Order: sequence, then C-alpha cells, then structure tokens
Amino acid sequence: MRETMMRLLSQAICVAVVLVAGVASSHIGGTLSVVPAAYAQSDDKPKERETRKTPALRNAVYEKLAEAQELAEAKDYVGAQAILDEMIGETSKKRSLNSYELANVYNTYAFLRYANEDYKGSLRYYELVIEQPDIPLALEINTRYTIAQLYFVQEDWKNGVDALLVWLDLTDKPNSNAFVLLANGYYQLKDYDESLRNINVAMDMEKAAGKIPKEQWYALAQFLYYDKGDIDSALETVKSLILYYPKKQYWVQAAQIYTEKRDDDRALAMLIATHEQGLLDRSAELVNLAYYYLNAEAPYPAAKVLAEGLDSETLEATSKNYELTGNAWRQAQEVQKSLPMLETAASKSENGDLFSRLGSVYLDLDQNQKAVDAIRKGLDRGGVKRPDQARLALGMALFNLGEFNAARRAFREAAKDERAKTYAQQWLRYISSEENRLEELAKEMG
Repeated sequence: MRETMMRLLSQAICVAVVLVAGVASSHIGGTLSVVPAAYAQSDDKPKERETRKTPALRNAVYEKLAEAQELAEAKDYVGAQAILDEMIGETSKKRSLNSYELANVYNTYAFLRYANEDYKGSLRYYELVIEQPDIPLALEINTRYTIAQLYFVQEDWKNGVDALLVWLDLTDKPNSNAFVLLANGYYQLKDYDESLRNINVAMDMEKAAGKIPKEQWYALAQFLYYDKGDIDSALETVKSLILYYPKKQYWVQAAQIYTEKRDDDRALAMLIATHEQGLLDRSAELVNLAYYYLNAEAPYPAAKVLAEGLDSETLEATSKNYELTGNAWRQAQEVQKSLPMLETAASKSENGDLFSRLGSVYLDLDQNQKAVDAIRKGLDRGGVKRPDQARLALGMALFNLGEFNAARRAFREAAKDERAKTYAQQWLRYISSEENRLEELAKEMG
C-alpha cells in the first residue's frame, strides 16, 4: 500500500513547483515591486520589529521603472532590460540611486529573468533586493517569499525551507499555502515529522476559516500518518478524503487500511460501497472484491461479481478468472453454473491440470464419461500437478462405466507413485473381487 500512496503522491506533491508560477509585477504603496500575486497580502501589517526610515523613490526614477514595467508587461523584455541597464550602466549612475531605488531596479531585473525562465538569475537579483539597506519591510517580506519559491522551483529544498522560515519570522499573517509549501519542503528532505506538523497547521487554518483543505493536503497527511505507523489517523484522514473528494482510490485505500487493522468486515463494506458506485472498473479490483467475499465465506456474491465482470468484459477472460468464478459457484452450491466456467478455464489453460480437476468434478456429479474424457485430455496435454490423483479419478470413472480392464490399467499407473500406491492397490483388489462377484452372479442366473 505504501508504494501505491507514494505513486499517487508523486503526482500531487509537486505543489512547490507550481506555486512559484504566481510571480507577477504589482505596485505596493505607490512604488514598483515584484511579488507573488497568489500570496500578496495587502492588508497584512508587518511585525513591529524595527523602525525603518526608507529613502524616497524620486519621480524620475519611478518613471523609468514604470516605463520598464510597461515594456515587460508587453513582453518586450529586451526593451525593458535596456532601460534598466541604462539606469545602472555606469558606476556613477548606480551610485546616484538610493537603496530603495536600487532595490526596485533589482526587483524588476529579477522579474525579467523569471519571465525568461532564468530562475537562477532571477534568484540572484531578488537576493540583491534584500541586501539593500532600509527597504520597506513589506518589500522585504514579499521578496523573501519569492526567494523561497524560486529555491523550491529549482528543487533546492534545504535553501527553500530555510528561506521560508526566515519569511515566517518576518510576517505576522502567514497564510495556509505557506505552511503547505513548507510541508512539501520538509517532505522532500524526508523530515516527515516536520512535514506532518506543517501540513496540519495549514489544514487547521483552512478549517478555522470555514474552508475545506485541498485534496493534495489531505493526501500528504494521510501518507505521513501511514508512514509513521499511525494507522488510526491515516484512516481518519482518508475518511475525510472520501467525504470531500470521493474518488475510487480513497475508498480502496480505506479498505486496505481496515484490512491492516484486521477489520475485514469494514474492509469488505468499503469495497462493496465502491463497487455499488460503479467505481471498480478494473479486472484486478473485481478479483480483489471476490476474494474478500470468499474470505468472508460469502461465495455467492463473489461468484456473481465475477460472472457479471466476465459478461461486461470488465474482468479479463483468462483461464484463472474463469477458474475462480467456477470455484466460487461450486462453493455456493451452484454446480450447474460452475461447470461452464470450469470448462472454459480448462480450454484456455496452457496445461492439462484444469482438465484433470474438471474430470474430478464430473466424477463427483456421476458424469463418468465426461470425467474420463476430461482427465485423459488433461494427461495428454501434460502439466498435471498430481497425475497419480488424476489416474485414480480416471480409474474410478472407468470402473463406474464398467470398463474394468481400462480401470485396472489406470490404477496400475497410479500405483507407480508411492503417494497413491496403497489406495490404487485397494482399488485393484476391489476390481478383482467385483469381477468375481459378477461372474458368480452370472453363473447363478444361468
């Protein structure tokens, strides 16, 4: 089950890479800045950790930055960069800019690099932004979040986590997505305890806001609970997934967890509910449900599920599946329904073992000629697991047909195997005695 969950999670736990796609340009406090649009919190009030006297953004600089932004928004990245290059192209010009103005230039450079998918270059410029002294705390907070995202998109999990922790220390209103991002980072670093703690923080925040946590969040929590052996919490989490995101995989996972808890009744109930919704649409799933029924000593519904699967072609028409269906019908005392299934199973089989076993079924039903034909076909085809037993059954069927000589040959062949020797010899003696009895009876009758 762990491997299955890992495979599902590999599709869902790419959140960290996706989150960074929200980077976009915007204005903060009348100045040009670049922040992740999906996470910008305009109503956030920064923690009062320090008082910063931020230099003013002069109008001429603002106009140049606005011009560069306009070109960037029109995807004229070359033109936008030309303006920035001109602003700091000479040492004297660079020195003429105050720290806040320079931070905005680097900010815009970073956006241009990001727009061209140069994430390393973008990261380098965002780092230069926060290196500038006395920039607004809001700009530093937003930039540090973007830095964390860029580390994540490059799969630099350790630096991404570290950057996000610094951001969390600065902001006073972290949103749930930040904790999800942190949980994903710790997950990639295989620090599952911290990953679980942070994903639970995110989900608690969503619930407190009257929202339903995202499916991927529950899936991550479920895996982490399961991995640490907290089966009960994993089960409660998958129940939430069933409630809010009722997909087949979660019903099946719930059944698997109940099985691990040795609660087969609830496991079966989960699979029945899944089947009744028409969600079990794979051959292996129907077989699995059938085995659950059989283990619960309910062969009739097991056989019905399998037979319906064969009729709808959902269940693969293999020898093994026909055999399973036939055996289920036999256990349910539906012999007439079992025979066609077993016959098809035998005909589809690559060896003769199923024909041999089918012959034994015919023998039990007193259909002796069919028993003889099936067993001989099985022995001729080869691959019979217990040829001694097959020959014993063949001998008995021939005996019932009154073919004593042929029966005797079958028993003599069976006697060559030590496992059947004693029983075969008993039958040989019985045949002789029966022949004598019939001879005496014939004499008496004249």
